[in-house]
Amino acid sequence: MPHGPRFSAVVVILVALVGSALRAQRVTHDTSATMSRVAAYVEQYYSRAQSIVAQETVIVQNVLRDLSSDGFPQRYVYNLRVEWTPSGSGPPDAHLTRELVSVNGRTPREGDEPHCTAPKAITPEPLAMFLRERQADFLFSNPEGASADGRPLLRFDYRLRSPGPDMIEWDRECVTMDFPSRMRGRVWIEDDSGEVVRIDEGSVGPVEVEAPRAQRRRGLAQTVVFDRWSESIRYKPVTFHDPEETLLLPASIESVSMARTYGTRRTQTYTNYRRFVTEGRIVE
Repeated sequence: MPHGPRFSAVVVILVALVGSALRAQRVTHDTSATMSRVAAYVEQYYSRAQSIVAQETVIVQNVLRDLSSDGFPQRYVYNLRVEWTPSGSGPPDAHLTRELVSVNGRTPREGDEPHCTAPKAITPEPLAMFLRERQADFLFSNPEGASADGRPLLRFDYRLRSPGPDMIEWDRECVTMDFPSRMRGRVWIEDDSGEVVRIDEGSVGPVEVEAPRAQRRRGLAQTVVFDRWSESIRYKPVTFHDPEETLLLPASIESVSMARTYGTRRTQTYTNYRRFVTEGRIVE
C-alpha cells in the first residue's frame, strides 16, 4: 500500500465526502408520529399474520472464539404460527407457538425436544414491543434517515426504560443469561407505512457467572464469563393468493451468544408460508 502525500490526500478527500454524506443522511424525524405509524402497522400485522403458518428451520452450532464451527450442528424443523390476543385485562399479548416436526432430518422421538439451545415451544413475538400499550416500556431515539439492503429507510435505537434485575438460569449444562440493563436495539422501518424491515438487538459483557454445585460436579467450569449476545431479524415480502395479499414476514433470525472461549450460533429461517382461510383450507 503506498504511503506518499498524494495517496494520503485522496484518503482525506474520500473520508470527507463520506462524512458529508452521513451528515446529510442524519435528518431526524418526529419520534411520536413515527412510533404511532409503527404501532398501527404492528396491530394490522397481527390481525393478518395470525392466520398464517410457516416452516421454521433452526440450526444450532457450537462455535469457538473466532466463530469457527465446533462439532456437528443440530437441526430442528417446526411448524410455526403467531397467536395474538388484542384485548383483555392487560396489555395485548402476541407470541409464537411451535410444533416440532423433525430433529436432524428424522421424526422426533421422546426426549428429542431441545432443552435450551433451540427456541422454546412458546416465545414472545418480536414486534410486540411496538404495540401502543407497550411502547411506554422503552426509550426510543429520534428516527434518522438511513439505508439497508440498498433502500431508503428510517432507523432508530431503543432500550428498556426501567430494566429489571439480571436473570441467570441453569438447565443441566446450559445457562440462560438475561441482562436487561445492558440490552440495546436498533430498528429499520419504512417511513410512510411504518413497516418493520429489520431489528438488531444485543447486550455486552463481561459478566462472570458462578456455576451451581450440580453443574460443577458434572465437570463444568466453576465460573462462566459472558461476553456478548447479538441477534438480527430480517423481514421479506411474501405474496399469497386467493385472495391476493402481500405481507412483510420474517425471513431469518441470526443470533450469537459468546462466553470467554466458546459460544453458540443459532440460525432460524422461515419458508413455506401458508395461510388459513375461513373455509379451513390452507392456501399457499
